[in-house]
Amino acid sequence: MIRRKVLGTLISLSVLPALAGTAPAFALDRLLTDDEKTLITEINDHNTAIRTMAGRFLQIDARGNRTEGTFFLERPDKIAFRYAPPSRESIISVGRGFYVLDRKEHTYYAYPQDQVPLRQFLADKIDLFQANILDVVSTDSFISVTISDQTLVGTVQVALIFSIDTKDLTQWTLTDPSGGELTFSVYDVVQNVEIPKAMFYIDSSYTPKATS
Repeated sequence: MIRRKVLGTLISLSVLPALAGTAPAFALDRLLTDDEKTLITEINDHNTAIRTMAGRFLQIDARGNRTEGTFFLERPDKIAFRYAPPSRESIISVGRGFYVLDRKEHTYYAYPQDQVPLRQFLADKIDLFQANILDVVSTDSFISVTISDQTLVGTVQVALIFSIDTKDLTQWTLTDPSGGELTFSVYDVVQNVEIPKAMFYIDSSYTPKATS
């Protein structure tokens, strides 16, 4: 069911915490180089400065199944992923929780905001140095930062890929506790644009469903 995969995908964004003033918990078996520190600092600053964002996404699971849709982000605390037909699902955060909506049945699953780490990516300040970094690998065009995090489904590893030129997050791959992978890519992205309030609206006619 897309609902479970969607939540896992969003959980993967937790690797961009917004905590400040605490010591970083590195699991990396080496020290970051000066160039890596500089690049990650630039990535932090660049992404923190992005207040709104919209674009398209492509989700690919371990079996090669492809799912597409559109996304909208507004800091702080708002994000929406709308899956393209034949799916009728959306996932929305409006600051008080995450809601996975079935637009056909007019039902939703709700997850407390403080239990879904994506809330940290939606905060005012992003700081990768506060994440549990496992590995950093660079090429001429991209830098991959792999981190681990505790989520609703257990300990996950996420490989985040940023463009070295633009400092934008272009792709991430979530590896769940069972070893399954889910890759999420974004494209046709526009930044700092006005997003209609309707993108984050949850109709009062929707009824809740149990999350178990």
